[in-house]
Amino acid sequence: MKSESRVLLVMVVSIFLGYMPWYGFSAVSSPMSEEFGLNSSDLGLILAVFQPGYVLTVIGSGMLADRIGNRPVLVVATLATGVFSLLFSLFSRGFWSILAFRLLTGLSAGAIYTPGMALGSYTAALTASYAGGYGIAAPLASAFSWRWGIAAISLPVFAAVVLLYSFVGDRPVSPGEPAPAKIQKEPFCLRAMFPGGLKAPLLLTLGYCGHMWELYAFWGWIGPFLAACSLSRGWSPEGSSAFSGIAASLIILSGSAAVAAVGTMSDRAGRRLTILIAGIASAAAEFFLGFLKGWPLLTVLLPTAWIGFWSVADSAVYKAGLADLASPRMRGTALSIQSAAGFLCTTVSPVVFGWLVDIGKGSGWGTALASLGPGALVAPLAISFLPKAGSVKSLHEGRSASREFLGKE
Repeated sequence: MKSESRVLLVMVVSIFLGYMPWYGFSAVSSPMSEEFGLNSSDLGLILAVFQPGYVLTVIGSGMLADRIGNRPVLVVATLATGVFSLLFSLFSRGFWSILAFRLLTGLSAGAIYTPGMALGSYTAALTASYAGGYGIAAPLASAFSWRWGIAAISLPVFAAVVLLYSFVGDRPVSPGEPAPAKIQKEPFCLRAMFPGGLKAPLLLTLGYCGHMWELYAFWGWIGPFLAACSLSRGWSPEGSSAFSGIAASLIILSGSAAVAAVGTMSDRAGRRLTILIAGIASAAAEFFLGFLKGWPLLTVLLPTAWIGFWSVADSAVYKAGLADLASPRMRGTALSIQSAAGFLCTTVSPVVFGWLVDIGKGSGWGTALASLGPGALVAPLAISFLPKAGSVKSLHEGRSASREFLGKE
């Protein structure tokens, strides 16, 4: 196997192992809520607090990776993610300790994301990791305890640390590219970062913000929603916890296939059309899904799976599109800024979701899920204002700079 292919494989496996704790709390929220008396507003705050920690480190880690290389950033951040997730399983004793450990885990996980995120396969692995966290933690929480579930998805993170330390090197300097010392001295400047102008990057980032408002609230709340649906059909708490975790895992896992399939469509049809289709398709079902609570579970699962497919399908498109527009020497910083903007939205949407569930009573789940629809529609609306030629030609043709970003020549 060529060295570049080996590095790509190691990074994909590492992100799969390293991000399993992300939705661990969602997977075990039912037994934790019962043990600690948490309501939907509490759950929303706990889900959301992960994101500020993430945002605080994602920009700095991207800039740091541009200067010292990917490897040290990835290794240290992945190790810290595993440590804090394991501490969460061992020492959480109530709302405030849960909040603190989730914040620390988010601070650590933020530094993993930026290096390599322009790759569709990287995003697919990330999605599969979220699914794995749900699929492992929820059944173990149902059979034993939520602490066992969280511990089980924390331990694989340490295997990711070993892989990254052993096999991933720093990005090589391409022929004609300035030496690292030169890159380190280059001042931060948005116009230098985007030589073709700021309009297209701003619109692409606005679309990404709407996409993230929808996606991460959906992923975080889909397990609790399915648990509520199964409880409304007469299931036991243990049965509904296991069912919701496995079902959420499969729904999120379908997103990995979506990222790969829609990435191929993007390469052929262009990024703009891809974002238009994905945003409209997911929003269409979000406006009615929550009102199906109490219906037969198959009736609920079909539109849920539809949203699970389309809500993440265009995720890599925003990153690859921005990588195309950014200066090669500043792609890490550009992508981290876009990520930080998107994840700022994810600090709000889970809280709004939980608040709507609490105040809506019987219709709470309906209005909460419907609140994701406007976010999904922001993306196609923003992208529709992109010019159709000139400096953003690559967004329509589907050309990607992600291989260059990772040092693949």
